[in-house]
Amino acid sequence: MRLVLATANPDKAAELGAILEEELDDLVELVARPQGVGAVEETGESLEDNARLKAVALVAATGEAAVADDTGLEVTALGGAPGTWSARFAGADATYADNVAKLLAVLEGEIDRRARFCTVVVCRFPDGTEIIGEGVVEGEIVPAPRGVGGFGYDSVFAPEGGGGRTFAEMSPTEKHELSHRGRALRSFAAFLKQSTPAAPTSSSRLPTS
Repeated sequence: MRLVLATANPDKAAELGAILEEELDDLVELVARPQGVGAVEETGESLEDNARLKAVALVAATGEAAVADDTGLEVTALGGAPGTWSARFAGADATYADNVAKLLAVLEGEIDRRARFCTVVVCRFPDGTEIIGEGVVEGEIVPAPRGVGGFGYDSVFAPEGGGGRTFAEMSPTEKHELSHRGRALRSFAAFLKQSTPAAPTSSSRLPTS
């Protein structure tokens, strides 16, 4: 079975591929997003909406099943922001460093540093059926970046169960075991192992980890 990775972000593609290859072994062949496919505007109101937009676009472009995810950082002191705007928190063309700098600036002096990462994975099949997986990890925003691994907000997010370390201070294996994306993809993979592409009748939702 072939699955097209819908993401255009090379860091996310590498992480998705590593986790899915470990979980699904030889059951699927992962295919990179074709270079000729244009950008997909993430105009949805939720993470699920945005993941579905990307998966549907890749199915339309390739005629094959596609898997996409969308991830949001929800900070308690910011009322759940940046959420669906996490990748664009500091602007449309923001870098990882820009987003981290803005987050730390708006939280300067804030005592409540609680936050959580949420990921929704949507696997869309050419017949319109889909599988949805979700993963959540609670944690907190540290005062300054720590670590050299990961990407995005990993250097300032310390997950519960991580011994106070940020995701950027962990090995990829340690991060995948705890992370929102790892949890969402593992639940998706577990369902896929028990089914075939024709199995879902419309939409199969997996429990949040």
